[in-house]
Amino acid sequence: MIRLAANLSMLFQEHDFPDRFRAAADAGFNGVEYLFPYAYAPEELAHLLKDAQLEQVLFNLPPGDWEAGERGLASLPGREADFRQSVYEAVRYADVLNCPRIHAMAGLTPQGADRDTLEAHRATYLENLRFATREAAKAGLDLLIEPINHRDMPGYFLSRQAEAMAVIKAVGADNLRLQFDIYHCQIMEGDLIRHLERQFHHIGHVQIAGVPERHEPDTGEVCYPNVLSRLEALGYRDWVGCEYRPAADTRAGLAWMRSWSSRN
Repeated sequence: MIRLAANLSMLFQEHDFPDRFRAAADAGFNGVEYLFPYAYAPEELAHLLKDAQLEQVLFNLPPGDWEAGERGLASLPGREADFRQSVYEAVRYADVLNCPRIHAMAGLTPQGADRDTLEAHRATYLENLRFATREAAKAGLDLLIEPINHRDMPGYFLSRQAEAMAVIKAVGADNLRLQFDIYHCQIMEGDLIRHLERQFHHIGHVQIAGVPERHEPDTGEVCYPNVLSRLEALGYRDWVGCEYRPAADTRAGLAWMRSWSSRN
C-alpha cells in the first residue's frame, strides 16, 4: 500500500514550521518531507519527528543561494567544492534524521546557453553525481534526481524523463534513483502511466500535485486514482510525497486523502 507523506514546505502553512509536524500527524500522515532542513539543528528536527511519531522520508541538498535565485549546484561548473560541501551537510542531517534518501537539485543553465555550455554542465553534473552517490552509499542512502518543468523553474538543467534516465545510466551507481514528480512530468510530457511503467525499477520516490495550479491532487487534469492504482499494481510500496499548494486551509482540502485511504 502506498504511504503518503506531507510536504511541510507547502502544506500546513497555517502553522509555524516546527508546529507543522504535529499538524501533519494529526491529519493522518505518517511521513514528512520538505525542501530544506538547514535552518534548524538536526537534533531539533529529530525531536519534532519523534514527538509526532513521523518518519522523515526526503529532503534536498543545500541548493546554493536560494534567495539569489540558485536552484541547486550539481550541474554548475566552478561550484564543485560548494557541491561537495552540500553533500557532506546533507548526509550529516540524513544520519540524525534517519532519512533514507536525499535529492540533489541540478541547478539552472544560463539563458541562451550554447551547446558547449550545456555540455560543460552535463559533464559537471555527471562527475558531481558520481561523487555524491559514493558519499551517500557510505551512509546507506539513495541519491535522487528529479526532472522539473520549465514553467515553474525556467532554465532548470534536468526537465525530461529520458534525460534523467540517461544520467542514471551514465553515472552507473545503484543508489542513484529517480524522483518521479507526476506534476512536473504531466506539464512537460504527459503519458504518465507509460512513463511510470518504463522507469519503474529506477523510481526511488514519487510526488503528486494537481495540474496545472499545483493544488490538491483531486483537482485539475490528472486522474490520480488511476495513476496511483497503476503505481501500486506495479508493486510500489513506498512513499508518495504530497507536494502541492493547498487552495485554502490544508486540513479542509484533505478529503482526497481520506477517500484514497478508504479504498485501501
